[in-house]
Amino acid sequence: MGSLFRSEEVCLAQLFLQSASAYSCVSELGERGLLEFRDLNPKVSPFQRRFVGEVRRCEEMEKTFTFLQQELRSAGRALGPCPEEPRAPLAREALRVQEQSEQLAQELREVSRNRASLRGRLRELRQYLHVLREGQRFTSLPAPLGSPPRPRALSEREPILDPSLHQHLDRKINFVAGVIHPWRVSAFERLLWRACRGYLVASFVEMPEPMEDPATGETITWVIFLISYWGEQIGQKIRKISDCFHCHVYPYPESEASRADTMNGLHSQIQDLSVVLEETEQYLAQVLDKVVLALPAWRVQVQKMKAIYLVLNQCSFDVTEKCLIAEVWCPVRDLTQVQDALRQGSYKSGSSVECFVQRIPTSESPPTLIRTNKFTAGFQSIVDAYGVASYQEVNPAPYAIITFPFIFAIMFGDVGHGLLMFLFALWMVLYENSPSLRQASNEIWQTFFEGRYLILLMGAFSIYTGFIYNECFSKATVIFPSAWSVATMANHSSWSSAYLATHPSLTLDPNVTGVFQGPYPFGIDPIWSLATNHLNFLNSFKMKMSVVLGIVHMGFGVLLGVFNHLHFRQRHRLVLEFLPEMVFLLALFGYLVFLIFYKWIKFSAANSRLAPSILIHFIDMFLFTSNAGNLPLYRGQVPVQTVLVVLALASVPVLLLGTPLYLCCRRRAPRTGHHGPVATGDEEPLLEGQEAGNSVNATKEDVESGGHSPDAQHLDFAEIFMHQAIHTIEYCLGCVSNTASYLRLWALSLAHAQLSEVLWTMVMRNGFVRLSYAGGVVLVPVFAAFAVLTVAILLVMEGLSAFLHALRLHWVEFQNKFYVGAGYKLCPFAFASNVGE
Repeated sequence: MGSLFRSEEVCLAQLFLQSASAYSCVSELGERGLLEFRDLNPKVSPFQRRFVGEVRRCEEMEKTFTFLQQELRSAGRALGPCPEEPRAPLAREALRVQEQSEQLAQELREVSRNRASLRGRLRELRQYLHVLREGQRFTSLPAPLGSPPRPRALSEREPILDPSLHQHLDRKINFVAGVIHPWRVSAFERLLWRACRGYLVASFVEMPEPMEDPATGETITWVIFLISYWGEQIGQKIRKISDCFHCHVYPYPESEASRADTMNGLHSQIQDLSVVLEETEQYLAQVLDKVVLALPAWRVQVQKMKAIYLVLNQCSFDVTEKCLIAEVWCPVRDLTQVQDALRQGSYKSGSSVECFVQRIPTSESPPTLIRTNKFTAGFQSIVDAYGVASYQEVNPAPYAIITFPFIFAIMFGDVGHGLLMFLFALWMVLYENSPSLRQASNEIWQTFFEGRYLILLMGAFSIYTGFIYNECFSKATVIFPSAWSVATMANHSSWSSAYLATHPSLTLDPNVTGVFQGPYPFGIDPIWSLATNHLNFLNSFKMKMSVVLGIVHMGFGVLLGVFNHLHFRQRHRLVLEFLPEMVFLLALFGYLVFLIFYKWIKFSAANSRLAPSILIHFIDMFLFTSNAGNLPLYRGQVPVQTVLVVLALASVPVLLLGTPLYLCCRRRAPRTGHHGPVATGDEEPLLEGQEAGNSVNATKEDVESGGHSPDAQHLDFAEIFMHQAIHTIEYCLGCVSNTASYLRLWALSLAHAQLSEVLWTMVMRNGFVRLSYAGGVVLVPVFAAFAVLTVAILLVMEGLSAFLHALRLHWVEFQNKFYVGAGYKLCPFAFASNVGE
């Protein structure tokens, strides 16, 4: 059987790796992604394993790479993907990568440190230059001779002594100049006034050039302050307050000439520092270019190297300490590729002793491997979300490729809505290789994109069921002429003008010759969309259709269980489980399907009024009675129904007790010796290699006891009986509840059709009816509202609702008839999944 129908055969194998070539062999296996390694040292701490030093060295290199990447981000550069897929480095290459990365990191640290120092120094010089320029405006503009003194208003903030009297005092006026953060100006000024009692003159002005704040990295407009004072104690207070407010205080020369000289010196220093800083920036850009070119490949190489050593830490050494032994789960058909990979690894390492793989027996259940492609991956994900298939049991995914979109389409049947969904999925399929679509970070979009083929089939099947329902945006389409003739009915009836005036609704009688000309070629006749009883007609049709499809779907699930019984050589389950299950399902609900089709075939329009109720017949079937008011469908119906109910009830104890009693009798069968029971055709198979040997992980106690305790048989029988009782109750009650559950197909289909009709009537129909020819422009926003509501409500919300209901019908009603889903996936060691950006 193909791997999609059933998981592949997987075996446990041992790899014997020579110490010198183990690294190269594991690297080659990681490139191919064939094996899942098992940890042979589960009780050993990660810090006590053989290759912990190599792992730490890889982690140190990863820290260096993280620093390099942070420097690239701070410089505004993006690290692109690795242009090519490098292989894991050898020992010499790893040393070269480590040396070069550390050298680049050291250069970046030094250059970044020098650049930060130069920037800080240049910022301080520019601030100093602006302080001197602004201070010059306050201190070097004497009042013109002969000008009258300006009157000064007294205020609380005026100093006690007039500054104009300083020439009459033997006190020298000093200055404190600097810059302060604009947020601290008001508090700084207030504290200066209170602490110095007004014995100062403070001037504040914004710096004309915004500069970077070294603490936060933001660009702000600093405030320059110039404080004149006299008295040494006042000066000490001012300096202490400036330090508390983190002000940058600069020396302020007393004379104008010295200030000019200082400004000239600052100009020359700023020019020199600008040249040096530009050269530093160029050198830093060169170093970053080297990092951008080398870092992607280095990261991939080191991550591969770390993954290899982590795998080697899971291996165990033999007695001679010259050979590593690894245990792996391997697909049987890939064993030749594994041996080829080991041969290539030994050759590349230059080892004269070739490594090899050996298949070993095991009693453990192997992992599940089901290979998928881009088309089947979405359907397999739906199945795996319920539970990973047990080893080599039937996989429901290939059947879900057809049944899932079809069941969805039954609830979503509309040609227009299905066409929109189909075109959206087709666009994703045609441009599936586009990087913008594939690498989008939106999680919801990724969900849609990964299920593009599923959405494509759901849209295609919805178009098909839309033609069956004859609905396109809730409106019927006339592909073929209607099979009902109104003209014939009018010619053969007594419809007068007065009759037509008093009867807005007219009845078409199919018994009149020529009124009904036979079934519509495909789907529902469009004349039903005009009938007042079209909802009753569609309800009856869709309800019976849901029951028929549901019972067929469940019966197909029970039938798939046969493949599991045959594959696992449990032929007794064919008689003791499959046969009672089918008898119970078909005797009750299969008979219901028969009644539906029989009633459709037997009764026509001529005798439709005599047709009995199937529901009443079905109820009477369980009550072992008949109803005189409800005529039988065929002769001898009551005895047939009685026999079917008795068969269904008789199958329940067979299903409940058959398998436990059979297993109990088989265990009590005579033995040929101490090796085990007599081999029979119905014996449950051992897994591959189970009959001899054990894994390297097996303990001495496991080998001696064989995993069986003295009470194992009693416990096993009790567990089997309890499991079978739960299965019987679940199946018998589930047949009733699951059949009713499929009525959601009818309910969701009705809801979708009614929502479509309401949306058309409330939006588009009003737009057409209430607008004149001049109001055609208003149809543009009306149609826009109709389109938005169609997409938001009918496509997204209704589509999601139908998807979830189809998911439930597959998980609960279909898969639980044959699918256990108690397995675990095979996770091969592959660099594609271990190496990330």
